[in-house]
Amino acid sequence: MLDSLNISPISEAAKAVVTQEGAKPSPESVVEALLAAEKSSKKNKDKYSIDRLFGSWRLCFITGTKKTRAKAGTVLGAGKYVPNWVKITITYQKSAEFEVGKVDNLVEFGPFKLCVSGPIKLIPNTNILAFDFTRMIVSIFGLKLYSGYIREGKKSEDRFYQTALKDLEVFFVYFLVTDDCIAARGRGGGLAIWGKDTK
Repeated sequence: MLDSLNISPISEAAKAVVTQEGAKPSPESVVEALLAAEKSSKKNKDKYSIDRLFGSWRLCFITGTKKTRAKAGTVLGAGKYVPNWVKITITYQKSAEFEVGKVDNLVEFGPFKLCVSGPIKLIPNTNILAFDFTRMIVSIFGLKLYSGYIREGKKSEDRFYQTALKDLEVFFVYFLVTDDCIAARGRGGGLAIWGKDTK
């Protein structure tokens, strides 16, 4: 359980990026804590309700997928903090449009904003949250350059809840969910930490 697990490197990493205050734990210590938390979650068969994930979370730390680690080599190393000059936020929320809810993944870089969104679903009896990006909004200085479906988005939305997990392109397996941070492994094998967005 969390009481006996040292997750402080994870929570400190999230806090340092979100608040831009305090020292960042070494990437090695963060990855070690992530692997320990993942192992503990599997052992204890922890289960999180989707309500625990609702809200906005800022991406703080990534290890990359097995494929990108092989390409990046020592550049990515054990893991990498997301730089302060780019803000990547994932928001899970209830939505009248979809049975379970929706996801918004927003990338902000100066005046440029890119948001992709779509439906979400939690696979029963697991911590696997699957989603599909079906719509996109692109803007700069508040001016919308594009807003609409992407990649046959309407068709993807219509069949999303009937699509098997193996046929979905994107999902996260969450193994740590607290009030301040969440951590997961992606389909490609990478690990990630998000901190509760306070802005």
